[in-house]
Amino acid sequence: MRDRAGTRGRVETVMRQMETSLLDGTWRAGAKLPSERVLALEYDVARNTVREAIQRLAARGLVQSRPGAGVFVTDQLRTGFASPWGQLVADHPALREDILEFRRVLEGATAYFAALRASDEDLARIRALMQELERTREVDDKAAEADTDAKLHEVIAQASHNAMFLHLHTSVLGVLREHITINGTGLRVQNEDAPDQLLLQHRTLCDAIVARRPEEARTAMQTHIDFVRTRVGDEIGWPESGPTGDDVVRAAPVAAQAGKILRKTARKAPGSVEQKPAARARRANAAKVG
Repeated sequence: MRDRAGTRGRVETVMRQMETSLLDGTWRAGAKLPSERVLALEYDVARNTVREAIQRLAARGLVQSRPGAGVFVTDQLRTGFASPWGQLVADHPALREDILEFRRVLEGATAYFAALRASDEDLARIRALMQELERTREVDDKAAEADTDAKLHEVIAQASHNAMFLHLHTSVLGVLREHITINGTGLRVQNEDAPDQLLLQHRTLCDAIVARRPEEARTAMQTHIDFVRTRVGDEIGWPESGPTGDDVVRAAPVAAQAGKILRKTARKAPGSVEQKPAARARRANAAKVG
């Protein structure tokens, strides 16, 4: 009896560790899990324990075994929340403003924490995607450019290393990714100056993250979203309750207040360093613009 209880406890522990790898982006949708032997060594348990933990995850639809190929992560976390939204957005274009408003808050925060917490591997992926974005702009491949744009936003969310931010981003990723791609392609096709401005915005954003300047990264992301909101609003025509040309000005006090909250959070975050007064003053001014 005691031995069976111990086995159940070990399976539960291993399953929780695997769930953490799913939540924090270590194992992404479509990724192949390490072999049972490798996982058993990593978790210091028997292979049977690993096998049972995998079976429990499979029963919940989080992983799937493919005979002869291995065990793979499903897109359950990606689609479980967002699935009804794709059709709703298609049927109700006004919802795009809600999505953009949500993106401004969520992605501003993910950019901030990506600048604080990104690993060397994260930064390498961000640099690589930025180079790909430069390449697609140079050859004027608007569809590939918009797709790379979406991937870059996803990688920045993963680099935040905040399980809840990543979960929210992943949960609505189908909507956000489609939204970024559609808006990105539309803006690049319908506005002659948009491709160069979008590229500059992404370059500014990535430079701030790579240089580990969190407030500049947040401001750069929010400025980028504000640009998209203005251009998309001009194209589709917002209802009276939608954004106007004064939205960015009215949003400045909110951005400044968000900056205060994030600065307090940054002081408590592991590895964060309090900014010098001069730097804080410059970034406060920048926040008013973003």
